Amino acid sequence: MNKIYTKTGDVGSTSLVGGTKIDKSDQILDVYGTCDELNAHVGALIAEENIPFLTEIQEKMFLVGGILATPKEKFEKYWKEVDLDSFLTQIEKKIDEIDATLPPLKSFLLPQGSRAIAQAHICRTVCRKLERKIALFLPQNEYLLRVLPITNRLSDYFFILARFLHNTENILEKYLKMR
Repeated sequence: MNKIYTKTGDVGSTSLVGGTKIDKSDQILDVYGTCDELNAHVGALIAEENIPFLTEIQEKMFLVGGILATPKEKFEKYWKEVDLDSFLTQIEKKIDEIDATLPPLKSFLLPQGSRAIAQAHICRTVCRKLERKIALFLPQNEYLLRVLPITNRLSDYFFILARFLHNTENILEKYLKMR
């Protein structure tokens, strides 16, 4: 029986995809840790609203996490054949489908309404955080350009999903009062 604990990280190091050892303080761990954080928040959203596309997002975010945890010199070996473009197209299609059912946005939307709506906004903000962290690593690893559009589009998806949930839960959107 394999144990969940390996003890390999007890001395402050961990391994990337392909076996490269790095310190646990390396900033790339913060990047793919944020990807994992987003995935967990999507799970919390699923607990509130079991929308099948959210599970697809989780599956793809595990791939994205793997890509983020791969040194650029090993990217081709592990991820060359992975198609993220069709997932990007799928996200855009979902956004367009949902957006077509919604009234025009009036102003800045306050992230509130129900647990599911708030959780969709949390997913949106964590996704934006992940996007910023990935962007910091682009000069060091151009392969990350493959995942940056995914995070950009997913944050838009979570925003439009929050608006959709307002609509389906019959909860009025609250807008920032401009003075």
